[in-house]
Amino acid sequence: MYRDKIEDLKKWKNSPNRKPLLIRGARQVGKTWLMKEFGKQCYEKYAYINFDDNSRMENLFSEDFDLNKIIQGLSIESGVNIEPESTLIILDEIQETPKALKALKYFCENANEYHIISAGSLLGVAIHEGTSFPVGKVDFLDLFPLSFYEFLKAIKEDELLNILINNDFYMIKVFNLKFKELLKLYYYIGGMPEIVNYYIETKDLHEIRNIQNKLLQAYEQDLSKHAPSNIVPRIRQLWHNIPTQLAKENKKFIYGLVKEGARAREYEIALSWLIDCGLVYQINRVNNNKIPLSAYQDFSAFKLYLLDVGLLCAMSGVDIKTILEGNEIFDEFKGSLTEQYVLCQLKECTQLNVFYWSSETGTSEIDFITQIGKYNVPIEVKASENLQAKSLKTFIEKYGNKINVRTSMSDYRKEEKLINIPLYNIGNIEKIVC
Repeated sequence: MYRDKIEDLKKWKNSPNRKPLLIRGARQVGKTWLMKEFGKQCYEKYAYINFDDNSRMENLFSEDFDLNKIIQGLSIESGVNIEPESTLIILDEIQETPKALKALKYFCENANEYHIISAGSLLGVAIHEGTSFPVGKVDFLDLFPLSFYEFLKAIKEDELLNILINNDFYMIKVFNLKFKELLKLYYYIGGMPEIVNYYIETKDLHEIRNIQNKLLQAYEQDLSKHAPSNIVPRIRQLWHNIPTQLAKENKKFIYGLVKEGARAREYEIALSWLIDCGLVYQINRVNNNKIPLSAYQDFSAFKLYLLDVGLLCAMSGVDIKTILEGNEIFDEFKGSLTEQYVLCQLKECTQLNVFYWSSETGTSEIDFITQIGKYNVPIEVKASENLQAKSLKTFIEKYGNKINVRTSMSDYRKEEKLINIPLYNIGNIEKIVC
């Protein structure tokens, strides 16, 4: 399996300003695999240490931060003789030993000849619990499930992937039916590495749903293990309510649908846990079209999405027949699966900050809006080939926007103020609109 982030890791390795690296992401998105694969490809050897339930590492980092002793201890624990430059040091689940996280500061300042990469699924939560964090002394990389592009490469559709990446719109149009079939498959399977691997090995779509459900259960158990017991019921209520929220015509999150009479203050901490664990994406509303969009967020109005479209399919109970028969999957739940898919591609393929826009009256809403270069770009999502985009028309009339995007199952077309990008190529939006 290939992950695009391996290229970012290579740049990190060769950077003259390299600092210890923290990879952030939900459990099971492939952090451990990525670190080890990077070690295999780019170093003579790697020393892997897992801090989960590891009392030896707690003891090693419990005294003063003697870096020579720490390197010696990491060598013994991993069974690898650690040498500067030629050895990649991998510290997995580093949040389990907070002092190891703090030690990254001293490696940055006093022993930067060592190449250190670490990962933590609950890293955000650990920080909130008062961990001494090495601010300014680490680099970051966020890892998500496989994008549609990575999925195509994983199932060995390299030629189709190449025409997408190169924006060869003539060839994309020629093979649009093939892309639609593969996109349906991706909606159902999603991008979680274990599930993609299982499909590659077996092609068994029936068992995939069981694996997805087990993964969802594991996430719940993980939250129950780490979150304060008084918050866990609210975390579960929010978690299970997301498909219901996305099935609405207006997808703004409403606490009253979680529990009658519920208020934001009752669920703020629970929501923070889901976001920090990487299981949920919060997309805030903006009420104008000024730059930068981040300065005009309305934090009281937001939409919530899951980390993976395949997991949303599983939580929503989308039947396998929907994949095998017809195109109904693109229209399921008022297009919520398609919105989920588009957001995931924006997260997985770009580093854009994503928001949504709605008018003051609430009569018009743009699914997503982001800043690309010097322009704000609204993105209207259409689940099928229906190209009616009334809200986008309202937005253009109001602001006179120069670049506007509609993504749908229709082929690429560029009009005076509107670009239609096929759903299966939305991950390349930056290159298409620039």
